[in-house]
Amino acid sequence: MDFLTLFVMYVVVVLACIALVCKYSGQQQTPFGLLLNSVTRVLSPWTPKWLWSLFQRTLHGLFHQRNNMFIYLHLLLEGAAYTEFSYEVFGYCRDMGTTLTSLAAPYVFLVVKSIFFYLCIRRDPGTVTRRKHAIQLQVYPYDGTMFNPGVSCPTCQLVKPARSKHCRVCNRCVQRFDHHCVWVNNCVGAQNTRYFLMYLLSVCGMAGSMAVLTGDMLLQAVLRSGLLRAHYLDQHGQHQQAGTAFIIQHLFLTFPRIVFMLGFLVFVCFLLASYFLFHSYLALVNQTSNEWYKLRGSVCQHCHPTAPSHLCGPRPEHSTRFFYSRGVVKNLWEILSPLRPTHKKNN
Repeated sequence: MDFLTLFVMYVVVVLACIALVCKYSGQQQTPFGLLLNSVTRVLSPWTPKWLWSLFQRTLHGLFHQRNNMFIYLHLLLEGAAYTEFSYEVFGYCRDMGTTLTSLAAPYVFLVVKSIFFYLCIRRDPGTVTRRKHAIQLQVYPYDGTMFNPGVSCPTCQLVKPARSKHCRVCNRCVQRFDHHCVWVNNCVGAQNTRYFLMYLLSVCGMAGSMAVLTGDMLLQAVLRSGLLRAHYLDQHGQHQQAGTAFIIQHLFLTFPRIVFMLGFLVFVCFLLASYFLFHSYLALVNQTSNEWYKLRGSVCQHCHPTAPSHLCGPRPEHSTRFFYSRGVVKNLWEILSPLRPTHKKNN
């Protein structure tokens, strides 16, 4: 079946891209990262050394050095989706009576997304500098578990403020470091987390509104065509009622680009909605993804019954896991208005 073959190829390509991002964005202990590790171990002995070396250098340049490749890819995918939506879906929806207010929603989200996307790219995430170092040391106290006083960054040659981390991609220490996002070619830290959350939310709004309008257009096309009451002759000459598989194939043959665009939008919407909910949870409890991974690793290591005793760290207590939490309202306000040290006037 042509539709299923193309759909499987589409899913394989998407999953391969996710695996690459998981492995080469610093989080290798993910299911996709572990799967890619297994695949690369199998393929590496059969691949010419020069080709394998070129492949490794290319991936290192994409994921471990600052570049705008993923920004361009982001804009390309966005442009393709909006071109298809404006060129075909918009006209079909207007013919079916969809209001201009509903059709304007994706374009409103596009404007909002573009603003926050630009802010994520251009705004400093909270770089630890020599000029601001003394002040940045006062923003957060050390918890004594993940962050300890007197620890210096070997690259920046500065004492690391609590909740900071050195980003290998940007080659700088970032205050309240969350992660490095390849899609905005910037770190997410104290000064731009609010922009990053709004960027994720607006992208979800873009994909979700376009998916709903596209899905409604296809549903109306099915209802108006009478496919739900249609019959066809099978290979034995028997009359069969058109089922779900038949309708999907018909839509794919009639609107191939629209169907693939809808699949892409639904995938992006669910993926980014999950990511947004995860970061929203972190905002509510005043954690960063960097801290979450650290604490998660120590909990799993402690709870693993076969882990050697010299590798098993202490179990983080509730007060340690949420050391920086000050209540939901204050935690959210800290995202919107990053903390600043209190200066005392000298008499």
